Amino acid sequence: MANQTQLHLHLADREIVLVGTAHVSEASVQEVSTAIELEKPDSVAIELDEKRLKSLEDPESWRNMDIVKVLREKNGFLMLSNIVLASFQKRMGLDTGVKPGEEMLAAINKSKELGIATTMVDRPITVTLRRAWAKNSFWGKCNLLALLVSSAFSKDEIDPSQIEKLKGRSEMDGMMEELSKELPVVKEVLIDERDCYLASHIWASPGKKVLAVLGAGHLPGVQSHLEKLASGEEDGDCSKIESVPEKGVASKLLQWIIPVLIIALIVAGFIYGGRTKGFNMLSSWVLWNGILAAVGSAIAAAHPLTILTSFVGAPLTSLCPLIGIGVVAGIVQAVVCKPKVSDMESISDDALSLKGFYRNRILRTLLVFLLSSLGSSVGTFVAGASFVKVFAEIWHKIAG
Repeated sequence: MANQTQLHLHLADREIVLVGTAHVSEASVQEVSTAIELEKPDSVAIELDEKRLKSLEDPESWRNMDIVKVLREKNGFLMLSNIVLASFQKRMGLDTGVKPGEEMLAAINKSKELGIATTMVDRPITVTLRRAWAKNSFWGKCNLLALLVSSAFSKDEIDPSQIEKLKGRSEMDGMMEELSKELPVVKEVLIDERDCYLASHIWASPGKKVLAVLGAGHLPGVQSHLEKLASGEEDGDCSKIESVPEKGVASKLLQWIIPVLIIALIVAGFIYGGRTKGFNMLSSWVLWNGILAAVGSAIAAAHPLTILTSFVGAPLTSLCPLIGIGVVAGIVQAVVCKPKVSDMESISDDALSLKGFYRNRILRTLLVFLLSSLGSSVGTFVAGASFVKVFAEIWHKIAG
């Protein structure tokens, strides 16, 4: 080990140098360039995927975004998560004077200068975020949303010295331990799986000597996997973590069973409880779903037509697994309050504050998507709970 942030591994007949960085650290930018110049590796492996590389090289790529298309393809949460994570890193960068990912660009530029091949070795961010969402339980999703919201609007200032401490093993171990306790599935997807993926693709990089630039938090895990790859304990097959896990048959059936059960309970209410009970159950479903979805849209400062759409549409979309009210409300919001070029240009800055979220039409559309979805979800649980109570009364009456 050359120092706290570099590992020199001699595995089989190859040498692999791991350079651990903090993503908004000026020292890391310098260290990466210096390491490549001194080590002169055959290739440089970088903790990026092709899409993030394109975003770093073309910061104006936001201008080509179609928010309606994003929502239609059910990528609303994915995009919101990406923006929030990017804004969090940007806020850290404002405190340190370094743009997020600058050390990765430094590695690419230095490699080009020296004529060294580069490979992008990280898993696509879309796959990572989708897996983190898909593998979480309902409460895990709520915790993940809470984490994203708190990080997006945190006002804590970060001292540059704190950033440098994050490269230290003890500091990083403490953070990983805390993440494991609070969000074990997220830690598994964001850290453990990517350790395996990164190691596999670093190992597959060309040349006898490979230098890899990656976040310091990945150093221990990547080293462990590289040693196993060198010894033959692992074969480097990442196919199981390269895609979003498909829902099992039970989950797919459950998506339809719950709506059918809701409808069946309402029908049973009319048959066995009479018109009054039946209408009470039906109105409970409509009002709880509609009102809470509309409240969510209203909190997001949606257009009146969007709020009305949320109220009318939520009771129906809650019974259809193919589309959610968030998608419908978001599309309506984007159509009636069409984003401007200025919204696309300022999205990264606006995402740094709550006021910016409401000012920016793209971000406000995503808020509508999120909050109307949450409102309808809460309404579904509340209405469903009231159904159980009413049906229990009907059953008791019939049995009695």
